Amino acid sequence: MKTTKKYGKKTDLALTTWVKLARAFSSFSKKSSEKIKSFGLTQPQFAVIEVLGHLGPLKVGEICSKMLVSGGNMTLVLDNIEKLGYLERIPSKEDRRAINVQLTPRGRELFEEIFKSHAEHITNLMSVLSADEQKQLGDLLKKLGLGVNKL
Repeated sequence: MKTTKKYGKKTDLALTTWVKLARAFSSFSKKSSEKIKSFGLTQPQFAVIEVLGHLGPLKVGEICSKMLVSGGNMTLVLDNIEKLGYLERIPSKEDRRAINVQLTPRGRELFEEIFKSHAEHITNLMSVLSADEQKQLGDLLKKLGLGVNKL
């Protein structure tokens, strides 16, 4: 039984599409988070290790930019990863105010160990779509993101 209030064809379509997008994201995110927890990491910790594993040493602001987050919580996330022995902070030789963050050998080992499993998990989650559908969805989401940012 539908109890949705009607707002007009264009608005109803937009709202329905938004709900489907939000539900798909929520389901996908939940499954991804469950896998990340199996590594003994939080989502933000995994994201930092992933960024550093792929891009190498970065300044804190660059990590935030790559993860699309503000720096408010980043210090705590980095502190906790450092306590685990997976990263180290090194003062920049070029800018005394800047700190470079990099994986330790133990962190690099962890990244190499878990990222392949994570990538396989994401591939499995996406397998409900064909390769063409994944490409189409990616293109549409990129278009949506760019369009929304222009508004």
